[in-house]
Amino acid sequence: MTTSTTDSPSPTDSPGCRDELFSSPLSDPGLFRFDASVASVFPDMINRSVPGYATVVGMTGTLAAQHARPGSKIYDLGCSWGASLLSVAREAACEGCQLVGVDNSEAMISQASAHLAQFREASRIELRQADILDTPVEDASVVIMNYTLQFIPVEERAPLLRRIRAAMRSGDVLILSEKLTLADQQLNEYLIDLHHDFKRQQGYSDLEIAQKRQALEDVLVPETRQAHVARLQNAGFSRCDIWFQCLNFGSLIAIA
Repeated sequence: MTTSTTDSPSPTDSPGCRDELFSSPLSDPGLFRFDASVASVFPDMINRSVPGYATVVGMTGTLAAQHARPGSKIYDLGCSWGASLLSVAREAACEGCQLVGVDNSEAMISQASAHLAQFREASRIELRQADILDTPVEDASVVIMNYTLQFIPVEERAPLLRRIRAAMRSGDVLILSEKLTLADQQLNEYLIDLHHDFKRQQGYSDLEIAQKRQALEDVLVPETRQAHVARLQNAGFSRCDIWFQCLNFGSLIAIA
């Protein structure tokens, strides 16, 4: 049992199994799904697949602490194993807030529940298995969507962001992290190649990279930074831009 935030492991430590889901040749990788097999290896998968992930999760708590309102709610929509909410829970400024993690994957919620039970500071986190498109968002001083929006159909993204903004007061914040694409096709391909190099450095084989990329096609739909900023502005956020980027992964902050 973890009893000290000083000595606690990082929220992004990989306590699950090693990701080897695409290590053997598959006749058809199928569509990527957040099922039990993915959930069991998710911390290792995302740490080795998303450059800058640990920085984003660590700073999520810091950013949330700047905007947390006592008595308000802090939501993590698409919470997976709860790493971002654990980062938030460790911030003293967030102690007066209700922390809510939502994920539509039963397997993810099950893993998150077991994982977070190890941490004293996570006892305030409420986990809900639900579709975030149907989840009420109320009095939210902070909403976190770390690598979630990219899996939502493009036509559903604007209504969701408008609903989130409607649940906020002036000065509240949305933290939105996404895989990005670039309008410059040549530069976009350059960053994709660099991302594949990053994954090779993390121990993934060319076979794993190719098969996972095929499985994610049409499931993860990235957009440009400009498209995200325009949508956030149209949703009613007063200020928004990228605060962190590593290769073709970025995190935006949008202030109500």
